[in-house]
Amino acid sequence: MPTSTQGIDAGKKIVGRKRSIVVDALGLLLLVMVTAASVSDNEAGKQLLTQLAASHPTQAWGDTGYKNQAVEHGAALGIDADVVPRNTQIKGFSVTPRRWVVEHSFGWIMMHRQLARDYETKPAHSESTIRLAMISHLAKRATSETTPTWRDA
Repeated sequence: MPTSTQGIDAGKKIVGRKRSIVVDALGLLLLVMVTAASVSDNEAGKQLLTQLAASHPTQAWGDTGYKNQAVEHGAALGIDADVVPRNTQIKGFSVTPRRWVVEHSFGWIMMHRQLARDYETKPAHSESTIRLAMISHLAKRATSETTPTWRDA
């Protein structure tokens, strides 16, 4: 894999790429961007908000990785961007309003085996594979078709 499009995420200590997505209230994919892991969430968020403002001026929610710069950038573009913090009173996993929609979408995408790892050599190929995974998911939802997965007994 080309190391020029990869980076090291300082927080998680992993080498690779980050997948950033924008979904609607139903979890359907609107925008996708694959960057080096070293790119900050704020920088990716600002780029996605710029693309979002051009096509879908609306309200946006994000996790605490998108605080400050991305929220201010969204406000400058006319997007009401809010940070949804997790509840510090609860230990372990808890459903957080608005944020679970994106996590659910990532779960749908990750059901496609090719996206379980970063097999693609270029970020644009990875973005296309994510779009194809969401198209496949939507086709299954529209036709009520279910196919056996590796999780089925």
